Amino acid sequence: MSNLKRDRVVVPVDFSEESQNALSVAVEMAGDATKVHVVHVLPPLEAISPAVVWGELSDDTRKASVKDYATQFLLDHGASGATLEVRVGSPGHEITTYANEIEADLIVISSHGYHGIKRMLLGSVAESVIRHAHCAVLVLRRQDAE
Repeated sequence: MSNLKRDRVVVPVDFSEESQNALSVAVEMAGDATKVHVVHVLPPLEAISPAVVWGELSDDTRKASVKDYATQFLLDHGASGATLEVRVGSPGHEITTYANEIEADLIVISSHGYHGIKRMLLGSVAESVIRHAHCAVLVLRRQDAE
C-alpha cells in the first residue's frame, strides 16, 4: 500500500475496542494525527422518546455530549490532532458522504464480525461503506476473530 495516498484518512468510531484499533492503524498509516478525520454517527432520535417529547434531548445536545467524550477518547488514544465530525443518520451513508465531502483518500473501518442472523438483522456498516465509498477502504478484522 505504499503508493496509496494518505493525506485524508477517515476513521469511523463507535468507541469500541475495535474502533480504537482502527484509529491506531489510521494514525500509523497517515503518519500524523492531523491527517486523520474521525467520524461518529448517532442514530436519529425517535419523536416519541420521552426525553424528546419533554424537550430535554435534541440532536445538538447529543452531538455536544459525544464531542466532549470523543475529545478525551482521541487524547487517550494518541490522536489528539485529528479532526472530529459527529453526524446523525444512517452510519454507512453518513460515513461515505463525509469521506466524499472532504475528498478522503482512505477509510479505515473496523468490522465487528457479525455473521448469520445477527448480521442480517443488524446490517453491516463496513459492507455499506465498501459499496458506497468513492475512495479506498481498509476493513480491519476483529482482533478476537477465529
